[in-house]
Amino acid sequence: MKFLIAGLGSIGRRHFRNLLALGERDIILYRSMSSTLPDDELKGFPVKTDLHEALAHNPQAVIISNPTSLHLEVAIPAAKAGCSILMEKPISHSLEGTDFLKTALKHHGGRFLTGFQFRYHPGLIQVKEWLSKERVGKVTSIQSHWGEYLPGWHPWEDYKNSYASRPDLGGGVVNTLSHPFDYLRWLFGEVATIQAAVSSNGLDLPVEDSANIMMGFKSGSLASIHLNYIQRPPRHSLEIIGTNGTITWDNASGSACLYNVVKKEWQTETPPEGFERNLLFLDEMQHFLHVVRREEEPRCTLEDGLAALQITQAVHQAAHQSKLVELNQ
Repeated sequence: MKFLIAGLGSIGRRHFRNLLALGERDIILYRSMSSTLPDDELKGFPVKTDLHEALAHNPQAVIISNPTSLHLEVAIPAAKAGCSILMEKPISHSLEGTDFLKTALKHHGGRFLTGFQFRYHPGLIQVKEWLSKERVGKVTSIQSHWGEYLPGWHPWEDYKNSYASRPDLGGGVVNTLSHPFDYLRWLFGEVATIQAAVSSNGLDLPVEDSANIMMGFKSGSLASIHLNYIQRPPRHSLEIIGTNGTITWDNASGSACLYNVVKKEWQTETPPEGFERNLLFLDEMQHFLHVVRREEEPRCTLEDGLAALQITQAVHQAAHQSKLVELNQ
């Protein structure tokens, strides 16, 4: 299979290495040459700086890992060329233009996978199984917390120049840490309402670095989501409160825990031995290969990606207009 990778920053390099680990070596690199990472590992692979020239090599699959605001500039031509696409989240910084992507995929036969890698986390998969069996009864409230110090993400570059810090590249904590919007919708169904407040007084950035979000689900459950670029040490956790118990998940340990109200004890499920963060991306890439070969249906579809993008847009709207926003997904 021939691949095109668009964007060779940190996540693009990760996808590149995982393709190699899976035995794929027919890879074309489409890049702006603005990455701050060394290029030693890329030697020997063809590099193109013109998208149409890159697509003329007829890749079957395109991995889009350039800055958020530039995603559709690659995705729409790739879809028109009949390519299947793995696109990093969020799909874009705006819903504008996404209809053109949907139409191109429909007319030219490409398949699409949104890159929300937490759908492959064994702890969250366990949480979903417990919820499907109603192990904690009716879910009433959910708390998701993700705080991580942005200047420590990529120590080799000035964080103020990174995509996560720049409004022109689709940055800000709401877009960049949007994973909970996807996995909460995956776990609890469609979102009905959004209220939010954002702040940018932590790192002096032109984008928000903290956000508090209240999400109402059509099921009646309520979720409180906190995101920030400030926190040290980092914390990414989930707590689910039901009428018959509690479920927790912690990204640091990877463990999922279920409180049994009858036995008055916790049941803990830990990830398999040897589990580490890159396995989420490796499993995602393995799944993408199956999707391209039409052996599996996408776990996280374009529609899922669009739903998450609609939530990010609603968060910004709710925060900037100080109002409750109703979603019609």
